[in-house]
Amino acid sequence: MRTRGLRGTLAADDGIGAGNVLARVLAHGADPHGPGLTFDTAVDGHPAELPLTLGRLDERVAARAAWLHERGIKPRDPVAVWATAAADMVLSYLALTRLGAIPALMNGRLRPEIAAEYIRRLRGVGVLADDAHTALLAGHDLGVPVIGTPAEAGTGDPAAAPAHYRHHADDPVIITHTSGTTGVPKAVLHSHASLFAATRHLLAMPQAQGTNRILNALPAPHTATVLMVNQALGNRAEMFLLSDQGGERVLDAIQRWRPDGVFGFSVTWAELARFDLSAYDLESVSLWFNTGDCSHEPHVRRLVAVGSRDVVTRDGITRVPGSVFIDGLGSSEMGHSMFHITHRTDTDRYGRCIGRPYRFARVAVLDAAGEPVPTGEVGWLGIDSPSLFRGYWNDSVTTHRFRRRGWYLTGDLVYADDEGRYYHMDRAVDSVDVGDGRRFYTALSEERILAACPDVTDCTVVIVAEAGRVVTDVLLELAAGADDAEDRTARVRAALGPDVGATLRRVVPVRPADIPVTVTGKVRKVALRERYLTEAAS
Repeated sequence: MRTRGLRGTLAADDGIGAGNVLARVLAHGADPHGPGLTFDTAVDGHPAELPLTLGRLDERVAARAAWLHERGIKPRDPVAVWATAAADMVLSYLALTRLGAIPALMNGRLRPEIAAEYIRRLRGVGVLADDAHTALLAGHDLGVPVIGTPAEAGTGDPAAAPAHYRHHADDPVIITHTSGTTGVPKAVLHSHASLFAATRHLLAMPQAQGTNRILNALPAPHTATVLMVNQALGNRAEMFLLSDQGGERVLDAIQRWRPDGVFGFSVTWAELARFDLSAYDLESVSLWFNTGDCSHEPHVRRLVAVGSRDVVTRDGITRVPGSVFIDGLGSSEMGHSMFHITHRTDTDRYGRCIGRPYRFARVAVLDAAGEPVPTGEVGWLGIDSPSLFRGYWNDSVTTHRFRRRGWYLTGDLVYADDEGRYYHMDRAVDSVDVGDGRRFYTALSEERILAACPDVTDCTVVIVAEAGRVVTDVLLELAAGADDAEDRTARVRAALGPDVGATLRRVVPVRPADIPVTVTGKVRKVALRERYLTEAAS
């Protein structure tokens, strides 16, 4: 079957969902010798970076399903998965959903005590953990056994795997988690239908340039990677999944694997901003796709200046310098980016513009009572979408706390303009209400500093109300060769503007070696704040 026809068939398939994409792709006639997935670690003796065909991928998933089935894993059983390698995460997800079980994918960088408490709260039936994470869990009360490693699961007999579980649209299919910046992360539950809703929409649309050969630089345990894996399988695209999203690792993979699209979070684009991109061969890249936190203009401009893309001219299709950056705003709870905006070298709509919502999503800007606010006024972002999560696992109190008048409140502060475009000001928890209808925003402040200070590759702004006053601290990540002894206070204060600038308490340069590589900008912000502002105050 031709790929275009297959995409339409999958989009129209009422039985497909996030729990059975691999099986349905094969059932609809996809070539077993066609592309499956490529991992940066070996899989059951299959060498790292050597692509798994679709048929071989299915076999390796069946082996794991058989192994798990032999150990009593049944439909609806929650199983935590804690590992580092992308292969361990993705193959465990595919195997557990084949059984109808519910994989709970965990960030490998969680502190052991936090991971143990998270596992206890899942109230599942067991844990799959690689050797390193099994050692970290030793001595902790998990409430369930560690049933083995993801690698051990690969020793199962594929022929002994039970028939694929038949999912209902409402069946729970996966649990991922939030960043956990302030304690134990929230367990985000998606159903078979909800986590495929956005993919179904995209399969019904023309396939975008830059989605045939994808480098996945998204964290493997995140909802976004699950989405991209299913999208790649449905598109019959090639995908190389990285276990480490550090800047050097991503640049090296681009040069060797030559993708036409790179998918990641804003923290990865900030990492790449520390490098001279002109020194790397990035010509193959047509598309940079961002989800999670929206990205800063200076980072986007650096990326669209490299790579190349096809354009249609009177002379036909021509390859031209410069790539495309698709930005948006998403979260585990949203089930996909809710917005999209396309940046090129010749576009200038920035100012934290996140664009317009996807057609499958309804959005609103609300006041504290859940009522719509006028155009141009900042309010709480409310979402209504078939892609929305089903709730927080074992936590109905928190689930309902974020619902208001039929809307899911994302925790973001945004406004809409007269043309239906939306602009992201900040996460509500990072902003400060200073009275008189005014609020100070950290994300917007970071955007302004980066635009005004070309020798700063990234920054973190912390605004807090303490002892009856508002104070602002700024952490600067300096470009290579920048003078770290220079006093940038005046420049930073001017960039912040008169209101926030008047609250500036200190500007602290950040040492490059101490910059944490984390899965989200929120975690990065908390880690930097704890490290540097504690040092500065002592």
